[in-house]
Amino acid sequence: MAFDEHDIRGIIQIDSELNKIQDSDLLLERILLEARRVVGAEAGTIYVKDGDKLNFKYSQNALQERSLPPGQKLPYSAFSLQINEKTISGYVAMTGELLNIPDVYKIPEGSPYGYNTYYDEKTHYKSTSMLTIPLKTSAGGLLGVIQVINAKDDAGNTIAFSREDEILVTHFAANATVALQRAFMTKAMILRMIKMAELRDPKETGAHVNRVAGYAIEIYDRWAFKRAVPEKERERYKDTLKLAAMLHDVGKVAISDLILKNPARFTPDEYKVMQAHAYFGSLLFIDSQSELDRVASDIASIHHENWDGTGYPSTIAEWPDETIAAMARRSPRNLAGERIPLGGRIVAVADVFDALVSRRVYKEAWDEEAVYEEIRKLSGTKFDPEVVEAFFEVQANIEAIRARYPDSES
Repeated sequence: MAFDEHDIRGIIQIDSELNKIQDSDLLLERILLEARRVVGAEAGTIYVKDGDKLNFKYSQNALQERSLPPGQKLPYSAFSLQINEKTISGYVAMTGELLNIPDVYKIPEGSPYGYNTYYDEKTHYKSTSMLTIPLKTSAGGLLGVIQVINAKDDAGNTIAFSREDEILVTHFAANATVALQRAFMTKAMILRMIKMAELRDPKETGAHVNRVAGYAIEIYDRWAFKRAVPEKERERYKDTLKLAAMLHDVGKVAISDLILKNPARFTPDEYKVMQAHAYFGSLLFIDSQSELDRVASDIASIHHENWDGTGYPSTIAEWPDETIAAMARRSPRNLAGERIPLGGRIVAVADVFDALVSRRVYKEAWDEEAVYEEIRKLSGTKFDPEVVEAFFEVQANIEAIRARYPDSES
């Protein structure tokens, strides 16, 4: 593939768009997509460095995606690779140098790395040409690895990646790494806020908030596709929703340890006090500076509101703490149906699903089928029926997210 000024202008435009994405996971997915587009690759994967391992993050395959119903994505299981010379990605991570292999089934004898055909056999897809590039910082540190697979010519034939492809993807990867560093920093700050809540409440874990946020994105993406929301609007809201959903329970930092650290079930009065976390969560974003602040405030304050108008904090005036109740009565909401902001309606389903399917100190995990039945049963009363429908349509992706973020105790 020869490249010209148009290619370079396209990469510069992509760089600008990448720098607008706040969430690191969504950015990783977009980086992989754009890297494939730059060189006309049919498939690809992206990994993130974690100690001496590469954690698989995303995989894309245009051929397999064409067989899916419109708007759906392929689910993938989480796995890790050791950073060593045995695998192609591990070798690139270890050496910091790209590898351009015309045919992974014909790697020359004596090469330190090999290709594991297990993944091709599992997915019924044959990888041939493969270009693997390290994501290196300006200081020489490694953030991860991009792997693009099966370059295509104009007739759709699989061809080898060219020297020009190497130059384009290397340039793209260098600029994408800058955006990725910024996104990692943003996520780290949010995770520190969540860690404060976790230190106060042992039930509030980083794995839980990552799962809830991941579920929320999958549910929204399906809901928005069915509503014909334009792609750019979908991508922009997903970026905001992902981070805001992670902060859904941050208001727990304002709840007494006597309640938060109580391993037993709450008494009715304790439960009413615990409900105040929704109100306090909204107060953390009261001086809204951005769309993220606004959506985070909505989600923190109303993810326990119910579709039928019950739930809290609409019922905050009944709380035993008169100071809190008096503040809330000055701005009653009494939300129901579509008056509940969309982010709150989505996180409500995601949060309840994760709470029921997970083990906690005060309860065992529910049977998985019983959890799904409970979600179905609550559609139209506790939950928005359209959101529940979207939830079940992305069930395979939900299960993949559960596997990606397991609780450390399990």
